[in-house]
Amino acid sequence: MGAFLHSRWVEPPAGVEERDAGELAPGFRAAGVACGIKGGGTPDLGLLLCDEPEPGSAALLTSNAAPAAPVRVCRERAELGALRAVVASSGNANAGTGPEGYERAVAMQEEAAAQLDLAPASVAVASTGQIGIPLPIDAVREGISMAAGEIAPGRSTELARAIMTTDRAPKHGTLRAGGVTISAQAKGAGMIQPGFATALCFVQTDATVPDPEATLRAAAATSFERITVDGLQSTNDTIVLQATGAAGSELPAGLLDAILLQLALDVVEDGEGATRVARLRVGGAGDDAEADRVARTIANSQLVQTALHGRDANWGRIVQAAGMALAGQELKLDADSVEAAEMGADSQEADLALELGRGEGEALVYFSDLSCDYVRINSDYSS
Repeated sequence: MGAFLHSRWVEPPAGVEERDAGELAPGFRAAGVACGIKGGGTPDLGLLLCDEPEPGSAALLTSNAAPAAPVRVCRERAELGALRAVVASSGNANAGTGPEGYERAVAMQEEAAAQLDLAPASVAVASTGQIGIPLPIDAVREGISMAAGEIAPGRSTELARAIMTTDRAPKHGTLRAGGVTISAQAKGAGMIQPGFATALCFVQTDATVPDPEATLRAAAATSFERITVDGLQSTNDTIVLQATGAAGSELPAGLLDAILLQLALDVVEDGEGATRVARLRVGGAGDDAEADRVARTIANSQLVQTALHGRDANWGRIVQAAGMALAGQELKLDADSVEAAEMGADSQEADLALELGRGEGEALVYFSDLSCDYVRINSDYSS
């Protein structure tokens, strides 16, 4: 395809057209500004607005038991089925910040609503960055005011840059098929093992989406719910889908799946210190849940990840991790049970497979390798 749809594992619908990644779906405007959270003039405040007064929308939020303040505000104060706008900050997660953090997340929501002339409940709030640090709310208020003054069509790139933390590059794309357009922005490189969603991801479309929540859940289930970088679930995971219906047509089959899978793979590819991505298929499990447990244990194994990094087709490490996942049971695995040749190949995308021989359950997971840079990045960057 083009610059955005570059993974061999993404199967876009027939006739899809890749548009300029900076282009937003019709009916949406965005901005990204620097308000001083990160310092150095780095963008750290993003604003997204849907011009349609009654869009369909949905949001998927982390199931982490210690959710960040903006996640709580979305759950408790936002009408997730009728979101007009999203305000997002980076450099500070506003997590582990107690009642004061919650009040500041509320202030973000209310300031964005006031600047955009919206009801507060129609604004979703998202933050990403360091945990346990008070959010500099005065700077955030100023950033929201600046962003509201700059908000315009065609600024997907600015929004994508404003939500980056340890990301090496902005993650965003725009596709058109079947008379509808879809655009999306995401961020994420570390603390990645969703359940639910991803670090941050915002999706916009002019298509008609009759059941936004079910549609988003189904697409996330085969993309962001299938990835891991380090086996760590974020306190801030948020996906938002907004649909105006202005195009008069429903989403073509596979369009949302394609854009979300490519963004999810971009997150894995951009994993902190990562140089390669693997797709692991586990089959023959007792059931799908068992297959998922085995797949995630293998994908999060430091020995498997370092073998992937070193291009070492060490199938024994895969067997060890599978046995650990099913400790107390009995597995009969050998070299014929594993396909790991691509782990030792030169390709940037490696296909791996394991057959357990226990039943019909199966699972798929995408993961990154583990390099020395992961330690360097996370020892230099405070969570």
